[in-house]
Amino acid sequence: MTDALFLTSEDVAGLASPAEYVAAVREGYRQRGEGAPARPRAKLTNADPPGMLTDYSAVLPETGAMGGYMYAAGFGESDAWFVTPLFDAESGEPLALLDGASMNPFKTGAAGAVGVDALAREDARTLAVVGSGSQARGQLRATATVRDFDSVWVYSPTKESRESFAGEMNERLDASVAAVASNAAAVEEADVVITATTASEPVFDGDLLAPGTHVTAMGQYHPDKRELDATTIERATYVPDLRERVTTDAGSFIAAVEEGAISEDHVHAELGEVVAGTAEGRQSDDDITVFDSGGTGIETVAAAHMLYEKAREAGLGSELSFAPASEALTGK
Repeated sequence: MTDALFLTSEDVAGLASPAEYVAAVREGYRQRGEGAPARPRAKLTNADPPGMLTDYSAVLPETGAMGGYMYAAGFGESDAWFVTPLFDAESGEPLALLDGASMNPFKTGAAGAVGVDALAREDARTLAVVGSGSQARGQLRATATVRDFDSVWVYSPTKESRESFAGEMNERLDASVAAVASNAAAVEEADVVITATTASEPVFDGDLLAPGTHVTAMGQYHPDKRELDATTIERATYVPDLRERVTTDAGSFIAAVEEGAISEDHVHAELGEVVAGTAEGRQSDDDITVFDSGGTGIETVAAAHMLYEKAREAGLGSELSFAPASEALTGK
């Protein structure tokens, strides 16, 4: 028998800072850029009751961990449950099982922040956030650790939501955070733009982007839905988290190909290749860059292992026992 650590959502919540998530996820993407295996999300859908079962995975050899996410969303309860199994990358033994919901905005936000750090101008000082939910919160908190922003402009369609979000973040961050009345007001003078929405159609006009802007898009991963228009994709140095997913669920990229704005070879590099230095990212201050973040096992495993180690140091969690197949797989 092998004991693994079970971490509840309460155990995980507040266990690490946004900067610690970013450091762990950056290291995960560096390993990916040097050849660590990762598989894009796979999704099974159910019609009645409507729902989806999703998973993705990665192996991070230098971290010494592998695993991923499996989550159910929708179905009869119209809710979501996130489970993160973590294994030792050398022995294969289970290390931990995490209730992965509370870490989700932080590990996803960290992936976005790594994209900003790798692709945005060093002197970026103004940030636009389109969206005001939990994922937008995670993106903003993480991104604020990689650039010294002076001003953050927030837009979402509901006035109360964007103003509440701006008020909360204004108290939490050093930057001045303000709600604005349109996506154009947020985007047109921003050095960095983050989209974290549930929108099915583009959330801003790509012609509004000034030369040198970086865009991180993370709210959609469906072939028929997109946050970015074809103009944005065409103008940009396009960097996804995983090259393999761009023709399957990167809706903004797929739509731009279908509209004839780009071809499938418009992918510049994976984020991990830029982080590892095996591919160049931004080549000039005038480049427009896009990081298309659909979610991978890379940030999930990196964040989960970091939380596992911190939980062990803090004495958190409870033990679960697993039987190896050599003992239990008997057929008796």
